[in-house]
Amino acid sequence: MQTIWLDGAEWQAVLRIGLGLWWLESWRHKDKKDWFQGKGVAWAADVADKHRWGVVRGGFDKVVRPRPKAMAYVVAYAELALGLGLVLGFLTPIALIAGLLLNLIYLVLMIHDWAEQGQNAMMALISLVALFAMSWQVWSLDAAMGAFL
Repeated sequence: MQTIWLDGAEWQAVLRIGLGLWWLESWRHKDKKDWFQGKGVAWAADVADKHRWGVVRGGFDKVVRPRPKAMAYVVAYAELALGLGLVLGFLTPIALIAGLLLNLIYLVLMIHDWAEQGQNAMMALISLVALFAMSWQVWSLDAAMGAFL
């Protein structure tokens, strides 16, 4: 593989770190006070209620709606953990798989919002490429510890 400026593994690390920064921005821009008081889950409930797929409505009603406060914390801190894990390259394959799954959940929930679909599809694609290219080989705590190599 020929590349410019950095080698292939380093470009993969740039991609991984960029994805991590994207997750950190997702966490940063949330109004935590409102989010943790249930406004984020209330917004998602409104989206789920109008969803054309019954499985999405039913799944939301069974998993999220009964525990809005806990789910608000799970979502927010999952985004923070994904961002930190990817930027630092710590437990990277686990973070990439978890991020891919979260993006797919977001993609399905927001099936009617083209902007959200584009963002989540691109983040999922980056996760997949970074996972299969083993983007933790350089510039990561995983590489420093000899993990996942």
